[in-house]
Amino acid sequence: MKVRPRGTDGSLLSSLPWTMAALAVSVAPHLPYLPIWISGAFFGCAVWRYLIERRRRALPSVWFRALLALACFMGVLVTYATISGVGPGSALLAIMAALKLLETRKRRDQFVLLFISIFLVMSSLLREQYLWSLPYLIISIVVIMTAWLRMSADHDEPARQSFSTGGRLLLYAAPLTVAMWIFFPRIAVPFWAVPMDTGTATTGISDSMSPGDVSKLSLSDAVAFRVKFDGPIPAARYRYWRGLVLTVFNGRTWSMNDPYEGPRVHEEVSGLSDPIQYKITLEATRQSWVFALDMPQSWTLDSTIMGPQQQLVRARPIDQRVSYDAVSYIDFSTNANLSKYARSWYQQLPDGSNPRTQALARNMRSAAGSDNAFIEAVLRKFNEEEYFYTLEPPPLGSNSVDRFLFDTRRGFCEHFASAFAVIMRAAGVPARIVLGYQGGEINPIAGHLIVRQSDAHAWNEVWLPGYGWYRIDPTAAVAPDRIDLGANDAAFEGFGAAWGSSAQSQFLQRLSMALDALDARWNDWVLGYGPERQNQFMEWLGMQNPDWQKLMLTMIGLVLALIALISLLLAWRYKPPASDAAALLFRRFARKTGLEPGTGETSTRFAQRAIQSGRLPAAAVESVTSAYHDARYGPGDESAIARLKRAVDAIR
Repeated sequence: MKVRPRGTDGSLLSSLPWTMAALAVSVAPHLPYLPIWISGAFFGCAVWRYLIERRRRALPSVWFRALLALACFMGVLVTYATISGVGPGSALLAIMAALKLLETRKRRDQFVLLFISIFLVMSSLLREQYLWSLPYLIISIVVIMTAWLRMSADHDEPARQSFSTGGRLLLYAAPLTVAMWIFFPRIAVPFWAVPMDTGTATTGISDSMSPGDVSKLSLSDAVAFRVKFDGPIPAARYRYWRGLVLTVFNGRTWSMNDPYEGPRVHEEVSGLSDPIQYKITLEATRQSWVFALDMPQSWTLDSTIMGPQQQLVRARPIDQRVSYDAVSYIDFSTNANLSKYARSWYQQLPDGSNPRTQALARNMRSAAGSDNAFIEAVLRKFNEEEYFYTLEPPPLGSNSVDRFLFDTRRGFCEHFASAFAVIMRAAGVPARIVLGYQGGEINPIAGHLIVRQSDAHAWNEVWLPGYGWYRIDPTAAVAPDRIDLGANDAAFEGFGAAWGSSAQSQFLQRLSMALDALDARWNDWVLGYGPERQNQFMEWLGMQNPDWQKLMLTMIGLVLALIALISLLLAWRYKPPASDAAALLFRRFARKTGLEPGTGETSTRFAQRAIQSGRLPAAAVESVTSAYHDARYGPGDESAIARLKRAVDAIR
């Protein structure tokens, strides 16, 4: 029985490092999402396989590899609790590629690894297509193609030649790729749905709020969404981006168990100012909340409705970047006629919770005489007494509002919004909490507004007879800079330096704004190239009302034309060199001898055969050969060509 050898012969030593480099490049964007044990196993298997090849050792046995594969599969299953989705699928593909290295014996096995590399590169786009995705794709594909070419390259062929060939092939394919991307019919939804990673949402906004449980709030510069206004950008104090509304308080936590007030909630909104039109590009949140300038009147995002408390919600989670147009009123009234049941709902407080706050609210309301005066008194209390805005408040424990108002007096927007709502309800004023974002940073280069996760904010709405819901932001009474400048400056209680305070920060700000402008253009023109954008581009090209048949025919015709053009360029590049005058004259001489020059035969060797055949005088053959050498390999003057021509013509 033939026994399959387990040892290696070192034949892959020249190409194996390139294959490993291709795998490393393809795994690189997945590393932040992979468990540490998978990353360690991947690089451990790569180093182990290289040492095996270098030292001519035996590969691991089949049984060992099978047990290792089973253990890794179970590890992925235990880590993710599934093998379906981008995260588990990428992890499984990465660890199986590492194990495939341990059974790589021949070039064929390396081909399989390079195919896996391409899958890993493409799967990285399922998470997100960032601005750096395009250069990453170009670099990774060139590295993979270089590794492919190195497997068949001669030992003396330099690596830069394979790299140059791979880059040139990519350039040949680029026009075809661009043509297919532009003209391939676009549809509003993807061809397939890939389950994304589950876990913590990325919006910075949660559907519940427990101010006393958070002792430190971190600021994130991650972009929540960008806004492009049709006209002037409203002042910061008007930029409240409405998200969701909390109405239920159990003494510690606010949540969303809202009373239903009818199917036509948006009709309760009345604009008291000119409408503001804008376009929002919202990053993926894995949640259903849709953000708009308070108060939204219309929107274009599909499957989106206005909920009972004028919050926008989508029927399915926002698991990819979306863009939508909206119209809002910054001055508005809503729910001017609130039912008795709904009014009692917004006045509810748990029995016995926060007794000191409830007593304070009743006393202040009695002294104020009216709801409006009572609201002004509470805001004045926050403004004039020693309350501080900070992102590192002390923990509060039970009766969190009592402890905040009377003891710690330190907190961020959630603390003040929660305390204000409890005070209002304790005095019989309907109140609720709105979560969203406030403010935003203007990009002077691109002209749009950047709203970051650090702009997440909480404020209140109180219901006033004859007017409806009215926005109150108690944080503005404590820390006006939080509203005018943003959370970053207010967090340092006046000591944070704004952008532009020094030459270095001005440079960093300009660089940051330039990168953001590029990112916005990438999102708009590349990632946002959908059916609407495609139709606009086709109309610009003169194709009116393009349907998918026209687009397909245009794409096929253009691709065929590009293939023909590239083929002509390749034929021109690799055409055989034209014969010079000396070669043509020597070919005439060969026909006169009656002999056929052999492949690779030199002129001297051919002359010897011609003399041996006796068909021509030896002197004539030697004269032609000498003149040919001078004409072909000499200085190249015309006299040598003329002498060769006379020598050939002399033979009859």
